[in-house]
Amino acid sequence: MLAHPTQERLIALGLGSMAKAFDDQRRQPDIAALSFEERLALLIDRESTDRENKRLVARLRFAALRQAAVVEDVDLRSARGLDRALFQKLAAGDWIDRKQNLLILGPTGVGKSWLACALGHKACRDDRSVAYYRMPRMLEALALARGDGRHARMLKTIARVQVLILDDWGLTPLSAEQRRDLLEIMDDRHGKGSTIVTSQVPVDHWHEVIGDPTIADAILDRLVHNAHRLILKGESLRKQAAKAIMLDAEVTA
Repeated sequence: MLAHPTQERLIALGLGSMAKAFDDQRRQPDIAALSFEERLALLIDRESTDRENKRLVARLRFAALRQAAVVEDVDLRSARGLDRALFQKLAAGDWIDRKQNLLILGPTGVGKSWLACALGHKACRDDRSVAYYRMPRMLEALALARGDGRHARMLKTIARVQVLILDDWGLTPLSAEQRRDLLEIMDDRHGKGSTIVTSQVPVDHWHEVIGDPTIADAILDRLVHNAHRLILKGESLRKQAAKAIMLDAEVTA
């Protein structure tokens, strides 16, 4: 008789998954073979697992990762110079706890963005907050935010995430306003969060992209000096995939 009132109370307490698990237990004919402690543990496990899954979905939605990449799918055997030991160390996430940064460098198409998103996804799974931005669009968004009063709030949001991914760094030279925004971001995050940067441009040329030597020194001092580096090389993976498709088409023709 107490089954339904108990389920209703669990729901009223915000324990919806536990209530569902309780209802499932009532429908299992062999559940009586388990002890009270075992049945309670199953209820708690269901509630805990469902809450963790909901938090992960929320973190991934906020992160807005460009690609659905996971570290388990990274091909460590491909000929692109990926340091296997370093990547596995990065996937473990200790560098995030130490508030260090990561630079993923190399020519277009070698998988820089994919690797960054895979590490971002792993960070989300590890209960860390992540935000992904393509660098040009982030700077455009900040410019718009400055005009409608959201600028300070947006900078605060970017500063708070544990892992910030800045994709396509250095595609175009920065304006004076963009330099100031980038310095604010790097200064806010220095020693407080980790930043992943992907770029086709070698680090030696980043001063030229940023423009102002003084501001460039300040930005790079906060970003580069405590950063790990993944330097990729080789032919574009997209070109390789296109060649494979064409070859298959020729074979089947």
